[in-house]
Amino acid sequence: MSEALLTLEGVQTHIGAYHILHGVDLVVPKGQLTMLLGRNGAGKTTTLRTIMGLWHASQGSVRFAGQDITALRTPDIAALGIAYVPETMGIFSDLTVKENMLLAARSAKNADGIDDTRLQWIFQLFPAVEKFWNHPAGKLSGGQKQMLAVSRAIVEPRELLIIDEPSKGLAPVMINNMIDAFAQLKASGVTILLVEQNIHFAQRLGDTVAVMDNGRVVHSGSMAAFSADEQLQQSLLGLAL
Repeated sequence: MSEALLTLEGVQTHIGAYHILHGVDLVVPKGQLTMLLGRNGAGKTTTLRTIMGLWHASQGSVRFAGQDITALRTPDIAALGIAYVPETMGIFSDLTVKENMLLAARSAKNADGIDDTRLQWIFQLFPAVEKFWNHPAGKLSGGQKQMLAVSRAIVEPRELLIIDEPSKGLAPVMINNMIDAFAQLKASGVTILLVEQNIHFAQRLGDTVAVMDNGRVVHSGSMAAFSADEQLQQSLLGLAL
């Protein structure tokens, strides 16, 4: 296994009176795609939000590239080269696709300042972003909004991409396009942590897998080995791949 880029050790998170994470241990290897699986309510989204500092761990540590980021503010975490695409996508509906992209490209003062080579690469990954460049983002379909959300996350170079359920609600053809795009992102050297309910999506993309239940990681290992073990899948997820 390659070196770890992101490590969670004994992470506990409380949200108000609720104790959501009960000691999460998670390793995300550098340059690989790690799938975070689990039943609804297992704590997957809370884990992502805790990594990003949107909710703070009450105990344990989060380390990125050797640095303890547990207590950092979200903007400071993002500035380290981590991008987060929430399940809600966070699209600014009243702004155009171009304006959404410009907001994410913090080093650019206007659209012409966005790195053209990188922008052409994004257009190749997600043609809809170029096609609807001057259209209001709120007019896009669900799949197109998801593509825009991922495009914003990668408009500047990132070391780690964290994405919550990118295939949710997408048509099969859109899911295949998204799988191809993530495969290219991974091949470019980006490390990816992905929460996903679509098991075929997970199978095709994942290098490593971590399965959560009741606020803990109850299994971790290679995606290939997990895919081959139907009994383990049934035990942890209640289904077989």
